[in-house]
Amino acid sequence: LELGCKAGSCVPQPVSKTGHPKPVLSVTMKGFLTFVTFLAFFTSVTAKPNAGLKTWGRFNKMPYPGDKAFLYDTFPKDFIWAVGTAAYQVEGAFEKDGKGLSIWDTFTRGGTRMITGDVGSDSYHNIHADIRAIKQLGVSHYRFSLSWSRIFPNGTRGSYNDIGTNYYRTLLKKLKEIRVQPVVTLYHWDLPDHLQQTLGGWSNPELVGIFKDYADFCFQTFGDDVKYWITIDNPFVVARHGYGTGVVAPGIKTDPDLPFRVGHNLLKAHAAAWHLYDRHYRPRQHGKLSMALASHWIKPSRTRLESLRQCQCSLDHVLGWFARPLFTDGDYPPCMKARLGSRLPSFTPEEREQVKGTADFFALSHGAALSFHLINDSLKFGQQEDLDLRMLLYWVNMEYDKPPIFVVQSGWYVLGNTKTEDPKHMYYLKRFIAEALKSIIIDEVNVIGYTAWSLIDGFEWHREYGIRRGLYFVDFNTPDMKREPKTSATFYRNIIQKNGFPELPENRPAQGVFPCDFAWGVSANSIQVCVAVCARLLRPGGNSGCTACKTLTVSVLITKQIGVNHFHFSLNWSALVPTGDVAHPNTTLLGYYRCFTRQLLQANVTPVVTLWHHTRQRSSLPAPLDTADRWLNRETPGAFADYARLCYRELGAHVKMWITLNEPNDEMVSYQEGHQMLLAHALAWHAYDHEFRRAQGGKVSLALHMDWVEPAFSFSREDVEPAKRVLDFCVGWFAEPIFGSGDYPVGMRGWLRQLNSLELPVFNEEDRQLVKGTYDFFAISHFRIHLYPAMLEVQHMIDTTWIMSPRPVVPWGLRKALNWVKEHYSDVPVYVMANGVQEDPARFKDSLRVYYLYNYINEALKAYTLDGVNLKGYFAYALNDQRDPGFGLYGQVHDEVIVKASLSNYRNIIEHNGFPIQGAAPQQCPSLAPPCLGCHVLVKSPVVGFLTLVGSGVLITLGLIIYYTAKRHKECY
Repeated sequence: LELGCKAGSCVPQPVSKTGHPKPVLSVTMKGFLTFVTFLAFFTSVTAKPNAGLKTWGRFNKMPYPGDKAFLYDTFPKDFIWAVGTAAYQVEGAFEKDGKGLSIWDTFTRGGTRMITGDVGSDSYHNIHADIRAIKQLGVSHYRFSLSWSRIFPNGTRGSYNDIGTNYYRTLLKKLKEIRVQPVVTLYHWDLPDHLQQTLGGWSNPELVGIFKDYADFCFQTFGDDVKYWITIDNPFVVARHGYGTGVVAPGIKTDPDLPFRVGHNLLKAHAAAWHLYDRHYRPRQHGKLSMALASHWIKPSRTRLESLRQCQCSLDHVLGWFARPLFTDGDYPPCMKARLGSRLPSFTPEEREQVKGTADFFALSHGAALSFHLINDSLKFGQQEDLDLRMLLYWVNMEYDKPPIFVVQSGWYVLGNTKTEDPKHMYYLKRFIAEALKSIIIDEVNVIGYTAWSLIDGFEWHREYGIRRGLYFVDFNTPDMKREPKTSATFYRNIIQKNGFPELPENRPAQGVFPCDFAWGVSANSIQVCVAVCARLLRPGGNSGCTACKTLTVSVLITKQIGVNHFHFSLNWSALVPTGDVAHPNTTLLGYYRCFTRQLLQANVTPVVTLWHHTRQRSSLPAPLDTADRWLNRETPGAFADYARLCYRELGAHVKMWITLNEPNDEMVSYQEGHQMLLAHALAWHAYDHEFRRAQGGKVSLALHMDWVEPAFSFSREDVEPAKRVLDFCVGWFAEPIFGSGDYPVGMRGWLRQLNSLELPVFNEEDRQLVKGTYDFFAISHFRIHLYPAMLEVQHMIDTTWIMSPRPVVPWGLRKALNWVKEHYSDVPVYVMANGVQEDPARFKDSLRVYYLYNYINEALKAYTLDGVNLKGYFAYALNDQRDPGFGLYGQVHDEVIVKASLSNYRNIIEHNGFPIQGAAPQQCPSLAPPCLGCHVLVKSPVVGFLTLVGSGVLITLGLIIYYTAKRHKECY
């Protein structure tokens, strides 16, 4: 699979209806996929036992990272958007109006427990507030549960409570008024305590008939207004944790086999209710009924088939325990039967027929439920739990013969002290919804609805009020339990209004080309290929300069192979001027750099040279300056200017593009150090401007690290100012004094003063004039997008839908960064001086880097063609893995240089100068003449140039005489 244009003939990538580039497939690959599709059709017409086992293999073979990219598309028109609650969590009024006790009322008073759900969110007294919240969200359905003991206080029809029943009649009426369909759960864990005390609860088979009678009453009383019924919510939790681990009500943990008997009764109770509805109510009410089954997801710890089987068995013990009897053959999964033996109850043939097929849709719960947190490792079978809704949906689809799937509970949680800003919940919600969308669009799974959990904060079962799961914040300290929408509610409302994530023009790949003089480059911290040669040169008795030049030639050829016309590398101040005295430089190393830059020019590659590259590991300052003071030393800026003069003088004939300081705006740099660095840059720039520019005709600037900062809540105006503030502190700190006002950003200084923090240094008028305007272009290094924490009062957040590697891969962040430069500094020429991604160095088919370069360069094209950014060049980072492990276009195994897949893709983009429109006439660019070393002198000063040529002829003649008489080796420099 190859992204981008194929070498030799640039054909723009096919684009899917979602705007994502489609992979270019060979004829062989197309034929193979056709065969696989044909085979898959005939092998999946009827689900076979353990058909879900194919899930892990399928997703392991999905194209990476393209399959991980965010999918912009919409859900089907009739998609169900829902929100939900559970009675005991939110209703409160635990003894009011004749309600009987439930097992949770008793459970929360047992042992040392102090916190109850007696009040919860007091929804019993706040129907109007809940209805208002539901209406604001814009959902089509509301899932809620009936409190069995509110309708039948002791659990049976003889204790009927009309007041409690009327509460639900009122709720259904209010929902009808706002045109929201109910999804009603008959039992959500709150069994009437009388049934537990007198019969032993769900451990007693008598509850099957009692539950059927309760269901009969509910169908008869509420059924005309209800089209979706859930009989029992999450029977796994009820059985395993209610009657096994004792974590939830009724808190029994005396018999390890009891959970399986409880599960047996739950299945039979559900089946009895389903058949009752099917025979007596469905013909008139036309509703659908199912049991809500919750599950974790699990991934293999190893790639062996045995690990996959253990994953399958883990899902069978949680989800399959109840799903297989309902959706397959009326019996338990073979894996459970094999492991548990006689501990697992058996269905008679009649019971299997009674249970089988008693679900009209697959009601799936997923997220921060107890079924995801398996409490212990006993059901993981040595594998790893994971949070992947998409793979779970596909597994259900394969395992149970493509049922319609209604996600009836999904979401995450935040800590109990969180108020209305819940970014963690919001981004998990985004992730789960995005995975459901991919499941529909890409995997062709029949997902019919999604339920965000939950509507409001409430009592969170065994975690009590320690976490919050609501889209609406509930202030439990106010008499009316005031509800306020959280950012997650606003996000969910926006998703519902748009019916997903519709593709916008900015999401689509751009087509077009860059200008003819566009600088295509590659960056490196140093001349990476020749580091070893450089080290030998510095040792006494090291190889001659001529040997170095031969190796440098290889380096230049490797650089040229990429197809770039620019190469960016850094010099080493401490190595070039080890004593700190520019009068005594390392002439050998200077010759090495001179030789390399000359060869680059001869290969039509323009050298771009950084004088000082900031690294956290070492200062790279000469020994006399590399003290505790370093950049705080008042002599350092002047010393840097002298070092710059040395480099301009010795290398300026070959170098026309200089970076004084590379990425000095590091968070580890103090404001005082930064101030000195700005003065050093300014002195170096003026030195070139006054002493060298006229003769050499080059350009000088500095390169700033500029990751993009996106508000966590893009729809919230309150988040815009903090994001701007972060950019002021991270980029404006160095940019504004040079490219703007000559001083630090006003907001930056004001914010620090407001915090009574360290004051920024002050520019006197002389220094202000010295620094302001010391640029010829604006250069940035860009790698990722994020938010900064702590001092600036913003949270460091990661959108869970982003591709991670380990940094987030978010191409549109580059476009926004480039637009920030344009917005602040108008038409300044901009270069992206370093842009790259870290990937396992052993992956020579580096698909992530292929994806990265294609999409980031495409966003750069959008900035140029659509936004009018004066973009002059793009440099991929980095040349090879030798000094930047994982970032290189070249890999290295021992002494062998390996060409990675990303290199040919980058070269392909360069050859076509972007992404040409299919069928458009080729871009006409004038051919570039070979470089003429010294030609600039003829243009600037004809007389001096003529004398220089004459002098050169004399020198060449003398050189030949010396060569043939002395028989010595020619020096390269």
